[in-house]
Amino acid sequence: MPGLIDHLVVTANRLSAASALVETELGLGMDQGGAHAAMGTHNRLLSLGPLDYVEALAIDPDAPAPDRPRWFGLDRREGPARLTAWALRVPDLDAALAEAPDGIGAPAELARGDYRWRFSLPESGVLPFDGLFPALIEWQGPMPQEALEDHGARLVSLTIRHPRAGALGWALSMLSSDDRVVVREGPAGLSALIHTPEGEKVLE
Repeated sequence: MPGLIDHLVVTANRLSAASALVETELGLGMDQGGAHAAMGTHNRLLSLGPLDYVEALAIDPDAPAPDRPRWFGLDRREGPARLTAWALRVPDLDAALAEAPDGIGAPAELARGDYRWRFSLPESGVLPFDGLFPALIEWQGPMPQEALEDHGARLVSLTIRHPRAGALGWALSMLSSDDRVVVREGPAGLSALIHTPEGEKVLE
């Protein structure tokens, strides 16, 4: 399955805090995003090139609560802004779900503005391997990456640390051919090495 990194997800209790972390750590301003009515969230985006990006994501205080847990564990999150999740772009979501580990969830049709996509949504709102397994996304038309201003940032690598690194790595190998993904044993967490016009920066 030729899945590739689609985007990184930085979450916080407020969108301003998530955006500030990205902008401070990378030294680049984020573009405006929008709202996800089905999830009660809103976002801002930063290009990492023509095919991937960083998303700052938080609960939208002005939106009604959804009738299900929000994605990426937002209903349970605590602490400061940090890189907490990522999404893997796949050409066939149904085929990818058949290869994914238990707990990945069911496919859902989602939209934001003119964008349409299919997405894996776990019932609990938390993805497998303590939220570090990627959400699976299949775009249904244009991708937001194509409309973002290119500031010259590029993702070099995404390191996933987890106590069950072997199992996580095996599960990922069934879905992804992206050699930028590195799996290591350790306390659960994510860190991204990103090349910027001012040099390499770490987002975590």
